[in-house]
Amino acid sequence: MVNILLVTFPFFALVLAGYIALYRGWLSVAAVPGLNGFVLYFAVPCMLYRFGASTPVADMLSPVIIGVYAASALMMVALTIVITKRGAIGWNDASLGALVAAFPNTGFMGVPLLAMLLGAASAGPAIATILVDMLLTTSLCVALSRLDGAGIDGAKRAAKQALGRVMGNPMPWAILMGAFASGFDIKLWGPIDQTVALLADAASPVALFTIGAVLARSQMQSAHPMPLSHYMPAAVLKLIVHPLLVLGGGLLAQVAGLPLDPFALTCIVLVAALPSASNVSLLAERFGADNGRIARIILVTTVAAFLTFSAAVAFMT
Repeated sequence: MVNILLVTFPFFALVLAGYIALYRGWLSVAAVPGLNGFVLYFAVPCMLYRFGASTPVADMLSPVIIGVYAASALMMVALTIVITKRGAIGWNDASLGALVAAFPNTGFMGVPLLAMLLGAASAGPAIATILVDMLLTTSLCVALSRLDGAGIDGAKRAAKQALGRVMGNPMPWAILMGAFASGFDIKLWGPIDQTVALLADAASPVALFTIGAVLARSQMQSAHPMPLSHYMPAAVLKLIVHPLLVLGGGLLAQVAGLPLDPFALTCIVLVAALPSASNVSLLAERFGADNGRIARIILVTTVAAFLTFSAAVAFMT
């Protein structure tokens, strides 16, 4: 366990560094969108492309991995809404709370962290989960969030809009381009490959630092008091129930004779054990949900995951 903590410590320390930098004023709030833009449109897509280009397509687009993870995500969304939708928490807050409980920080944190812990082969299963979270989980939760006032028609429109925004996100395209390069053994021209490599190498430290800055910004902008019962259940579901659901689904798939090897199952369970994705707070702002609640869930899961994720690694390996 101590050896695992030594590996995970630098990742969480960089998140803390970003949080302190913004909180102390060493980094301005106005700089955060620029950091986010660099990470989202340049560094992380290059990292995902490189992992994808060096990973067999079957590992990235395995129907069994996608099916197990997608089923677990749907159960997480349903369970979180059932538990949290009450009182002042309507469809909007409950649905985006379900998204933050079911959407791990895989792109910014998970892929490089798992590669450090398990090796580059972990990128394939992790990348498959990113596609599920972006295409299925996000679209579903955004659609459900519209049921408060817009009804079924509004939910359908919201789902289409969410899917459209995903299509404008460079991350799934980077994954697909990497898969294409892997499948056809395509190599980039030397200078371009070196440029992509430089951006990919910057992805992990800058993304982790940016997560901390985003958390600090959300905390500073949403400082109103809130009872623990409004956000702790979703945080517990994210860190404890989500990985257990994925583990249970994976074991059932193996019992049924489906081709899911233990290494791939370990990868997707550890993805589920990651803290919540920080970009959900941006969706909460856009759709008028209680961003203070979403920010608290992300903050609690990120802080607690230093121990809970490390425990999951120890258990699975």
